Amino acid sequence: MYYLVLKPISLLPFFILYRISDLLYLLMFTIFSYRKKVVFKNLKNSFPDKSKKEIKKIAKLFYRHFTDIILESVKNFSINERTLRERVTFKNLELLQKYYDQKRSIVVIGAHYNNWETCGMALGLHFSHKAAGVYAPLSNKFIESKTFVSRSQFGTELIPKSDVKKIYNYCDETLVAIVFASDQSPTFNKKVFWTRFLNQDTAVAFGAEKLAVEKNLPVIFCNILKEKRGYYCVEFELLCENPKSTTLGEVSEMHTRRLEKEIFKTPQYWLWTHKRWKRKKEKDMLKEKMN
Repeated sequence: MYYLVLKPISLLPFFILYRISDLLYLLMFTIFSYRKKVVFKNLKNSFPDKSKKEIKKIAKLFYRHFTDIILESVKNFSINERTLRERVTFKNLELLQKYYDQKRSIVVIGAHYNNWETCGMALGLHFSHKAAGVYAPLSNKFIESKTFVSRSQFGTELIPKSDVKKIYNYCDETLVAIVFASDQSPTFNKKVFWTRFLNQDTAVAFGAEKLAVEKNLPVIFCNILKEKRGYYCVEFELLCENPKSTTLGEVSEMHTRRLEKEIFKTPQYWLWTHKRWKRKKEKDMLKEKMN
């Protein structure tokens, strides 16, 4: 599939890719209804005050964006540096540079928002820090190997989220920007921070806060804006300079609120096909009492 489909498609020019995306949108939204139950359930629960008409409008905008993301991600298998620099620009890099000059590593927190894949690839081209993204490896070993090479080809290193020791050692060995996706659904065997996110009780993975507090690393929010089809701007915003002085859960609350603000503004750009709320607070509380 990679050599016969994905790689040849990745060599096509963008204007043809977007024609394919238009067709894929019709197939996924109208004919095959790809994960529509999940998408509509997530949207209804997140925006209880919106009408059915408003929810459907957001869903349609999301699927149009989602199919673009799929084709743009395939394009990443053959994208060159010049094209990547043209299509992903950065703002407020001086914030990160300040901490590099102070010889401080940082924690960068983003999400599955806009085109996180392509923008993540570009980090290594623009950071003075060593860019290291914490990620979940794919189950298919062959596609994982090809995706790993694609994601890391411009200098962004990838660290499996299970390799906690490597993440911590990196902060002691070099000036690094450890990049987390804050909206990952935490595994059931991990301790989490519970909060309200998009009008729902939500388990937030605690790894980013734990690292930031223990190492006292400044926490930077990474926001991705869509300027037009296929073009993105990455902005950085300081959330907390000295996490060691915060209370338990404060850093997690900061980045959750910041992401929520962006989703409320342009909801079509978040990954609504994701089963974000599989973990239930009531079951977690019961489990803790039993233990």
